[in-house]
Amino acid sequence: MLGRRAEDYLETIYELSKERGYTKVKDISSKLNVKPASVSEMMAKLSEQGYVVYEKRLFVSLTKKGREVAENIRERREILVKFLTTLGVPRSVAEEDACIIEHVLNPETVKQLKKFVRFVEESPALTPKWLKHFKEFCEKGVHPCDVARVRG
Repeated sequence: MLGRRAEDYLETIYELSKERGYTKVKDISSKLNVKPASVSEMMAKLSEQGYVVYEKRLFVSLTKKGREVAENIRERREILVKFLTTLGVPRSVAEEDACIIEHVLNPETVKQLKKFVRFVEESPALTPKWLKHFKEFCEKGVHPCDVARVRG
């Protein structure tokens, strides 16, 4: 199993190599704000484990295995960002939090979050009533049903 740092490296390589199909150690170093020597060390480990193709002072590219892991991480992050923004978390905060949370969630949890996000996105009404109520609760601090009971 990969750790958070290794997953961050794979995701960074994935993002950087979208256009060219490869990236360089200095690009990864710059993006992750780490020393090139640290990148080289991690690339050697990831290469040994079959996630990247890496030769010193040349390019780094993901193997099929590495690309699959990186795409899975990206999907987890996107699901988390959608979920958190649905709750009203500002996008910049949601992206920051998702970057941390994506590494620790159980796959079963991710699966359920994905279903929930899809359910909300595919709801027939523009915004489901319960979601409107939740947003109102966040703004006013009072549950809409409590207001209706007081008036009734």
